[in-house]
Amino acid sequence: MRRFFCETITTDTATITGDDAHHISRVLRMKAGDALSLCDGAGNEYDAVISSITQETVSCTVGERRASEAESPVKVTLFQCLPKTGKMELIVQKCTELGIFSIVPVVSARCVVVPGKDYDKKRERYNRVALEAAKQSRRGMIPSVLPLIELKKIDVKAFDLFLVAYEDENTVSLKQALRAAKQPATIALLIGPEGGLEESEVQLLVKSGAQSVSLGKRILRTETAGLAMLAQTLYEVET
Repeated sequence: MRRFFCETITTDTATITGDDAHHISRVLRMKAGDALSLCDGAGNEYDAVISSITQETVSCTVGERRASEAESPVKVTLFQCLPKTGKMELIVQKCTELGIFSIVPVVSARCVVVPGKDYDKKRERYNRVALEAAKQSRRGMIPSVLPLIELKKIDVKAFDLFLVAYEDENTVSLKQALRAAKQPATIALLIGPEGGLEESEVQLLVKSGAQSVSLGKRILRTETAGLAMLAQTLYEVET
């Protein structure tokens, strides 16, 4: 069954507009009476039937609401220090497919990329990437790429568990940290840039309540580390 995100779902009706309406009417050539599946982007899904259709608007009658089975019971946020140009889109796309709740771009001491005045436009692009990836992977919600933040301004205590991937951590592994946690509802993961995190940055986060963890004996690229850390985290909390 075809599936679409729709923000205008009421008790028993929904209206699809924009590109999706054009896709339904002109590309898929669906018509009144055809069934489809709708998602409100907040983790809820509905079976629906098209009641009327034009090139600009698709009106639907919707059934009962149900929780999406695609979403994790634990909300995981990735704090990603800015990578070199072109890598952020890949990180957003793949993390969305894996099940991320939100992504926060971070400026740290060793970031090669210096964000310019046009960064808000880039963030709009990243959110579009998240939307398309959420559609493709049949997510129940659309992860948000939040505004840029400096590492020193991160509120570690806003999360039940805040884990920092650090190559010099030789005592605690990611698995150990996750298994020692007491059913956290929110988890934050922080990944450094290509040059890694400075020791002072890690110490600052740890003093604020974060925990540094090892991702293993191999050094991963920044665009790989977040994906690996997220996949391992969701594996632990979802099983």
